[in-house]
Amino acid sequence: MLCSSGRGGLIRQTKVPTDPENLFESILSGLESVIRDTDTASVERIVLSTTLTTNAVVTGKLETVGMVVAGGPGLDPMLFRCCEDYHTVAGSVDHRGRVVEGLDRDAVEALADGFLARGIRTVGVVGKFSTRNPAHEQRMEEILKKKGIERVFTGHTVSGQLNFPRRIHTTFLNASVYAIHRRFYESVRDSLKEKGIDIPIYILKADGGTMEMATSMIYPGESVMSGPSASVMGAIPWASESVDTLVLDVGGTTTDIAILVKRAPVLEPLGISIGPWHTLIRSLKSTSVGLGGDSQVRVENGAVVIGPQRLGPAMAFGGPEPTPTDAMVVLDPDGTQGDLALAQEGMRLVGEALSLPPEEAARKVMETMGHTILDHARKAVAEINAKPVYTIHEMMEGYRVAPEEILLLGGPAQALSGYLADCTDKAVRPVPRWGVANAIGAALARTTCEVTLFADTEKGVILIPEENYSKTMDHHYTLADAEETARNFLVEKARQAGSRTASPETEIVESIAFNMVRGFRTTGKNIRVRAQVKPGLIEGYDLKAGDGS
Repeated sequence: MLCSSGRGGLIRQTKVPTDPENLFESILSGLESVIRDTDTASVERIVLSTTLTTNAVVTGKLETVGMVVAGGPGLDPMLFRCCEDYHTVAGSVDHRGRVVEGLDRDAVEALADGFLARGIRTVGVVGKFSTRNPAHEQRMEEILKKKGIERVFTGHTVSGQLNFPRRIHTTFLNASVYAIHRRFYESVRDSLKEKGIDIPIYILKADGGTMEMATSMIYPGESVMSGPSASVMGAIPWASESVDTLVLDVGGTTTDIAILVKRAPVLEPLGISIGPWHTLIRSLKSTSVGLGGDSQVRVENGAVVIGPQRLGPAMAFGGPEPTPTDAMVVLDPDGTQGDLALAQEGMRLVGEALSLPPEEAARKVMETMGHTILDHARKAVAEINAKPVYTIHEMMEGYRVAPEEILLLGGPAQALSGYLADCTDKAVRPVPRWGVANAIGAALARTTCEVTLFADTEKGVILIPEENYSKTMDHHYTLADAEETARNFLVEKARQAGSRTASPETEIVESIAFNMVRGFRTTGKNIRVRAQVKPGLIEGYDLKAGDGS
């Protein structure tokens, strides 16, 4: 998919099947199709959204990695065990960053030897309160690399937030998806080189923003949930600014459900929870359910049941079992691709079990799909309303999400919209270019990032853990000074991540200062500031122009 800068909308779209075993050929095939007859010198940026890392996590096909955790006093770090090769070592710092116990270097060296003997070349290291003093993590990284470990992920750089269990899981996730993300990056890079294209490549992150793909090799876990985030960003231009919107991206295997609060995406306040892992990876809130166009359709106790299994493509495309796609082909043979005769055979099988003719069975399948999706959507809304609602811009205490419109994306969007409309009193409509709207959302997302700053005026030190930055300061340092420091670092980090905006739109999302008292007098302040570049769509593109409307 290509957009022309400033003037037009969609120029060309293409879809090719992905072969995980040969990503280079898959990506090259898509590139050749979408840039045919195009002067590649006119291409300004390439943005990719991927489900590869998400699928690897969901299916358990992760690289075998090692974890080394230094906990110290408090809960046993083994309670947060996240993989088979998970080990703890002595060494700790306190909440002020003071070394309480020295690192057991010999234990780390022995673990490195064991990792290498078992063929493990990627390791994550985490220390409690490492965001206040990363010395132990840095020393572990140094020892492991000297021993021959190729890649080490450190907890203080993957997230600056204070949450020891989640930082362990975040570090593990970054380490375990690194290999598959690297293969994806190399396939993209080599495909572009094959076509003689040398321009910035961006990847869509879980928070709906982008970063340069080379930078994403440092934070590969940020690509988890990239696919659902693309759907949310693709829906934003078409959502109402005055009401809440339910966004449904219906794919072949799953339907992704998300909420916009007057065009602002709802955010996971702490970070992604995926599978058994609870992380600090900033993400848009979405729910994925096993219900899509290629989900298996069966009849149980006289009722139609759809998914969550997917046994292959629809029968209309040579698959083994009836699917909702077959129902769509039967009901709209002129507007839906696929072999009508094969689709009718699928609906005949469903109809026999229901004592209905094929066309009536197809309607029953579509009605069931609409009701089932809306049932899941109601549960997703209830889950959001059970806690304070966070959007990408603010925390909305006491706000209750109440969607009044439904936007549909994905291949089945047009065919499904009428059946959904029959199941609800809310306004239902597919977004323009529903089949590639998520790609458009990815293409137009702007670069985002965040920084976390800690300052201890009693100790006279400033820390920005994600950037490995520390500096001394005097006791006159204020909360306003901290906000200014954080903003300056954020702008520079955004540029390094690929932002081409001279002045990225920044905001302070957390700003707290606590007095430290000793002997009934204030001895200093403990300051914490988090700043972010606001997620959103880049300016200069007219989606309502030409074919984009």
